[in-house]
Amino acid sequence: MTGRITCRRVYEETSSREGRRVLVDRVWPRGMRKEDAHLDEWLRDVAPSSELRKWYGHEPGRFTEFRRRYLAELRDADHREAADRLRELAAHDKLTLLTATKDVDHSQTAVLAAWLTGQHGKG
Repeated sequence: MTGRITCRRVYEETSSREGRRVLVDRVWPRGMRKEDAHLDEWLRDVAPSSELRKWYGHEPGRFTEFRRRYLAELRDADHREAADRLRELAAHDKLTLLTATKDVDHSQTAVLAAWLTGQHGKG
């Protein structure tokens, strides 16, 4: 699956090469109209819990601990159905994980991409 999963900001211009576009944020992106997002799906239940998101606060120094906690959340009952759906999408299509976060490399999209490709144990 490596190379078939990309991470982007939902605000960036769309491309026909992106495959399935899935928003993985818990809250809708600020200032974005639904018709302008060009989404195939919004899997809000695969996003980090509100508590974890607030604790993290997008501080890169907390990313390692955020990743550890988020990977644990992906195994719990609240995330399981959405996580399974995301795995299913990744197995069959090119997939673009979307977020409103400015720092995509230190976001749940990066954790999800590594998790889906089996690379989450690295780094």
